[in-house]
Parts: sequence; structure tokens; C-alpha cells
Amino acid sequence: MTEDFNVVIMDVMLPDVSGFELVANYRAAGKHTTVLFLTAKDDLSDKIKGIEIGADDYLTKPFAFAELIVRIKSLLRRANQIDYKSTMMQIADLKMDIAKRTVHRDDIAIKLTAKEFSLLQFMLERRGEVLPRSVIASQVWDMNFYSDTNVIDVAIRRLRLKIDDEFAIKLIHTVRGMGYKLEVPDTAEIDVE
Repeated sequence: MTEDFNVVIMDVMLPDVSGFELVANYRAAGKHTTVLFLTAKDDLSDKIKGIEIGADDYLTKPFAFAELIVRIKSLLRRANQIDYKSTMMQIADLKMDIAKRTVHRDDIAIKLTAKEFSLLQFMLERRGEVLPRSVIASQVWDMNFYSDTNVIDVAIRRLRLKIDDEFAIKLIHTVRGMGYKLEVPDTAEIDVE
């Protein structure tokens, strides 16, 4: 891929080389264009691999065309909020390097799973916004949110253990009845759990 695009839609199963390999090489070359895998490979291990090598989203066939359009619009919106000339994102003393896949808090390296990294990246991209559980579920887990599941709450708690619990300034906040927010605290509106 030598041209610059707003979004790259990539299949995994290509004639001469896999889409995974192409995207990995693309990222290794320092390219930050948004990538959406659109493929029949629907195993969880394939989805994880796609995200870990640098894809921004992963949609499996068969798919609804309307869902593809919504996902592309969402990816474009997120891409416009980030300066891709810099792969660093920061809030307070928390620093994330997207290209190197590293996270530091107060210069202490924090090891995150691939899903925790994606969750934190999503929250950093939307810092200051209240993120309902349904939005987190659809954007990070690619699933519909059901109120009787605690997947999001458990994931947020695990992320808090790693990036908040040992530090004086708490960055992940619960907005009661609404969702979660990543920001330097304003204690008047936030109920930290």
C-alpha cells in the first residue's frame, strides 16, 4: 500500500499474501491509516490477531452494509480526533505509545493484555466523555451490550487495578447510571468506585 487513504478495508484471505501480513508490514513501516478487517475468518483467535497486529476494527462476513457504513464513520471520527503524526497519547502522568504498544504511569511500565490496551486506547481517544457500557461493548468488544452481563465492569476494574490503584490521581471514573469516564478528576460530578 503506497497511497494515503482515510480508511483501508482489508480482507485476510488474499491470493498471494495474507491481509494480516500486509497490515503488519504497513504498521511496521510507520503507517497509521485506519484499518478495518472485513473477512470471513470469524474465529476469536483471528479477531484477536487482527487487532494485535494493528487493525482498528474487525468485521466478519456475512455483514449488514449499514453496519459497515456505521463502523467506517466511527473509525473516521476517531481518526480525526488523534494526531497520527505522534503515536503518543497522554493524560496526566499516564502515557500510551500506540505504535510501540506500551503504557507508562509516572514512568512505571504497565503491562496490559491486548483487550485492556484497546480499552484504554478507546478511553484515551474519547477522554472527558462519558462512555456508556453499550458504546464500550460495541467499540472495544464488537458485541451488543446486555444489562445482565458484567463483562465491561470487570474489564474496567482490571484496568483500574493496573493504572489507578497504586497512584494518587485516579483517572478512570464511574458516572453513576451512565457509564465510565477517563479524565483528571473533577470530584463534584464523579462517583469513583
